[in-house]
Order: sequence, then C-alpha cells, then structure tokens
Amino acid sequence: MGSTFSGIELGKRALQAHSQGLQTIGHNMSNAATEGYSRQRVRLSATDPIYMPQLNRAETPGQIGQGVQVTMVERIRDNLLENRILSQGDESGYWKTRDQYLLMVEQVYNEPNDTSVRTLMDKFWDGWEELSVHPEDMSSRQVVLKRSESLIDGINSRYTRLKETRTMLNDDIKVSVGEVNGLLKDISKLNQQIVKSKALGDNPNDLLDKRDLMVEQLSGYINVTVDNRDPDEFLIHTQGMHLIQGKQVNLLKTEPNPRNEGHVDINWEESGQAVNIRNGKLAALLELRDGDVREEIQKLDMMTVNFTDMVNEVHRDAYSANGQTGIDFFSEYPFVNNLAGNYDLNGDGEYDHSYVFRMTGFNTMDPEQQTGLQGSISLAGSAGNVNIDYYPTDRVSDIVDRINNSGAEVNAFIDRDGHFTMKASHADNMNDPDFVIRHIEDSGQFLSAYTGMLSGSGPENAYDWNQTDAVLGLREGGVQYSVAPLSHPAGWIRVNPALQADPTAIASGFGDNSRQALPGDGSAALELASLRHKPVMVGQVSSFDDYFANSVAEIGLKGEVAQQANESQQLVMKDLMDFQSSISGVNMDEEMADMLKFQHGYNAAARFVNEINTMLDTIINRMGV
Repeated sequence: MGSTFSGIELGKRALQAHSQGLQTIGHNMSNAATEGYSRQRVRLSATDPIYMPQLNRAETPGQIGQGVQVTMVERIRDNLLENRILSQGDESGYWKTRDQYLLMVEQVYNEPNDTSVRTLMDKFWDGWEELSVHPEDMSSRQVVLKRSESLIDGINSRYTRLKETRTMLNDDIKVSVGEVNGLLKDISKLNQQIVKSKALGDNPNDLLDKRDLMVEQLSGYINVTVDNRDPDEFLIHTQGMHLIQGKQVNLLKTEPNPRNEGHVDINWEESGQAVNIRNGKLAALLELRDGDVREEIQKLDMMTVNFTDMVNEVHRDAYSANGQTGIDFFSEYPFVNNLAGNYDLNGDGEYDHSYVFRMTGFNTMDPEQQTGLQGSISLAGSAGNVNIDYYPTDRVSDIVDRINNSGAEVNAFIDRDGHFTMKASHADNMNDPDFVIRHIEDSGQFLSAYTGMLSGSGPENAYDWNQTDAVLGLREGGVQYSVAPLSHPAGWIRVNPALQADPTAIASGFGDNSRQALPGDGSAALELASLRHKPVMVGQVSSFDDYFANSVAEIGLKGEVAQQANESQQLVMKDLMDFQSSISGVNMDEEMADMLKFQHGYNAAARFVNEINTMLDTIINRMGV
C-alpha cells in the first residue's frame, strides 16, 4: 500500500532531478569557450511505480507513480562526424606543413632579384664576354674576379639557407615526435581513469572530451584510426600498428642516420623498426626534409660541380696575361686523398670502395659520326642498373642523349677536345653517395674500342665501385679520371686563392700550337662566356640557364599546389568543425531555455513538497482524539 510520506519522497526526487539539470546547464555555460568540450544533457525518466506486475502486488487499480529520476548525464556527440574529422586531420596537418616550409624554400631562391644566383651568374658570363673583347685590360680581369666572388657568395648563401631549412625540418621532426609521445602518454592515463570511472557506474564526460581532443590533436601529426567498441580497451592504430591499446602505449623514438647526414629516422621505441607514416605533419616533414629540400640541395650541388668542372677545364687549357697555364679558376676539394679514389665506406679501417667522379676516354671522336656498333650499356641508377641499347646507325650524339635521358645517375658528353666523358650525378637513394660513378658496363665495343674508356666488353671488364683500385681496370693508355668532390660543393666552392692574389693569372686566350697567347687573344674568355648556353647538365635540363628556369618553376609550382591544397583542406576542416559545433557546442539561447524549464520545474517541485508538508502537519498535529 502507499505510504503516507511517499509524497515527500516524490517531491525530493523532483527537486534533486531539476537541481542536477540546472547544475549541468551551469556546467555547459561555464565551458562554452573550452576547446573540445561537448555540451551535456541530463536524461530524465520516470521512477518505477510502487506496484510492479507481480503476484503479491496489492489489489489497487493502476500503478502509483514515484516521480522522476536522473538516468544519466550524456554528452552530445556524432561518432560518424568525429571519425570524419580524424580522417581529415592528418590531411590538414600534411598540407599546412608543406605550405609553410615550401614558402620558406621559395624565399631562398629570391627570384627575380638583382642579388639572386641567376642574376649573379649572368653577370659572371658577361664579365668573361667583356674580357674576351678587352683581354689586355687589367680592369676586365678585375671585373671577372669580383663577379666570380659575388657569384660564389650567392651560391654559398643559397646552400646555407637550404641547409638551415633542412636542419629546421629535422629539429621539427624531433619536437613533433616528442609531442606525439606526450599525447600518447596522456591518452593512456586518461584511458585508465575512464575505465575506473565507468566501473563505478559513472559517465566520465569531461574525461572523454579531453581524450577526444587529444586524439584529434594526434591526428594532425600522424594518420590514425580509432576503435572504441570495447569500453575497456580504447584502441588507436596507425597503418595497422597499435599506438594505444587501453593503458598500453607504443611510443616512437628518433635515431640519427649516418647515411642521411645524421638526420633522424622515426622508429618504434620497443622494436626499433621504422614507423610507416603516410600522412599528417610528420609525413610532410619527412617528405620535405628527405625529398623536396634534399633535392633542391642536390640540384644546386649538381649545377655547382658541373659549373666548376667546365670552367676549370677551359681555364686550365688557356694562358694568362703573365704566360701561366694549367691553373684552375675554382678550387676543387676531393672527397678522398687517395689518388685512386679508394675509400673506407664501412669504417673498418680498410679501403673497400672507389670514389670516382669523372672518366674520360682517350680516343677522339666526331659527335655526328655513326658508330657502326651494337650493344647495351649498363649504368647505375636509383633502383638498380639501367640498360641503354645502341645500334649501328646511332651517332655518338644519339648515344650521349640516350644516356642522359635514361634515368641513370651518370651523364655523358663530348669534351672540348673530342673525348667521350662520363660524370656522376647526385644519387636519389640516400644510401648511395653523390657524384660517385658506381657501375659502367658495355656488352659491345662502344665504351672500350670506340671511346677508349673500358678495357673490354662484358661483365668481366665492367667498372664497379664495390672494390678498391677499380680505376686500374680501365683501359690502359691514357684514360683520365678524377676522384669524387667533397660533399656539397655548393657550400665550399671558392675562387682559386692564387687568382685572388694575382688577377693577371686569369687566363683569356688559348694561344697557338702550345705557345703563349698573344695579349689580344680573348678566345678562352669567349669560350667561357659561351658555356652559358652549352649542354652541360643532365637529361632535359641542358644548360645553366635551363637549370635556373626549371628550378624556380618547379619550386614555385610545388608551393602553389601546397597553398591551394592547404586552403582547400582548411575550408573542409572549417565546415566539419562548424558542423561539430552545431551538434556538440554550447548554444547559449538553448541553455537559457532549458534553464528556465528546470527552474520552473524546481519551483513546482518545491511548491509540491510544501503542500505535502502542510497536509502532513494537518494529519499529525491537528487531528486529535
């Protein structure tokens, strides 16, 4: 049967429920500006009636209600939308990072500008052209010297800024890995608190909001997927690997890679294996450091090493005003001191490789002459050896072009004396050194009998860098070679100090029949000036002018793509975040309306309790015997 005091209990439940509703609204309004906060709602339900359907219930018609109760305080979230935001977070982090750093690289080129490397090189060629017209004037040699120094300063400065950008990227990678590990540790701690709270029957909304915010921040660094089907084991994966499994966390670590100039790799802390990062800020940083910026440095080095080599080749054969010859215009520093190019690559104290940059055959040839030979040349490439076929109807120039467009990391040309020359280019694989010829082989007779470079055809006469004294296997009788230059020639190239001390040593003419050039002979200076348009580079980039045009165009196009993609991603993220805010965000007007509803409910419940109290007072105190 019903209790006399059941009304008091019913009123108490109503007061408590509406009070908790008001408190939840106050909590929402207080956190309206809190990042990651989801609005909360009190879910109310009717308390079970006195008489449930059972055999011993009183014979009373109907069920007597017992008032209201708070079932739960839930947070308003859309899980599908949250997963969408996570999937877009890594895209947004990726393009935002690329846009930021590619803008910095664009600023390095400083094009067009009077102090850009391209402008300084144009002035350098103009200086030689002026010297060719006035080879007897000391002022013309001073102009060449000063413009050369300005050009070298410009190349050194560009390399330094690119190197600083790559170092900045490396530092950013280390900082970002630390931030990822910090987020993973915090998420692991939250997981433990959430599991304990749920075990006690609570609904830890604020803790869940904090965790979701951290996961969203994590998605900006690395591509992640979330699985929260098991309430006791919240899972975060990246490329099929666990980052978080409940309270278990798999952290990342950075380790210096000596093959990558000491820049760090990202590995798993426990296993030491490389982390497969496909998207997010970390993927962009790695791609920029080991891709875009490294390629820009390599292209600058490639231009520099070709530039110095070609200028020195002409200048060595020319005569200066004081009758000297055989002088390099630029100082070249070899990577190794061993004359045969022998180098200890594995660091065990013994030579095991040959570092050779350039080889020149001793036979003279006409570039337009057909070879009448057939075979296949094998040269080292980024993903293994590259085969270049040649046929009897091919001219020498055809074979040269085919080599330069093959993708091999070796380029070929006919030098000014008519000799076939091969030079190493930069290596795409960072495990391979730049400007080192790694493999040359010919199944026919072109590189042996025709050019006078290899001692014979077939694998047994191939040149391979995986041995010491590999140059001894070249054809005897005058094959010229030079060892590989010091790494990053764009950073150390200098004008020969002997020319800076004595500008009269700057050569201007070739002379005649090994005799000193006459005072008015400017033939060497004219040939140096003409290098501006000669095909001295690799593949489709044939001249120095082409190099500058392509470099600026490529980095500008990359920057434009990154900017457009970043703007597009920001718009997508804004739409998603606005949609999320409309669902989970705190709306003050809606909260005020709910606050009035709970306030009126609370007032009504209080009035009800007061009336019940009056009735009980009448029964207890005013009904006597």
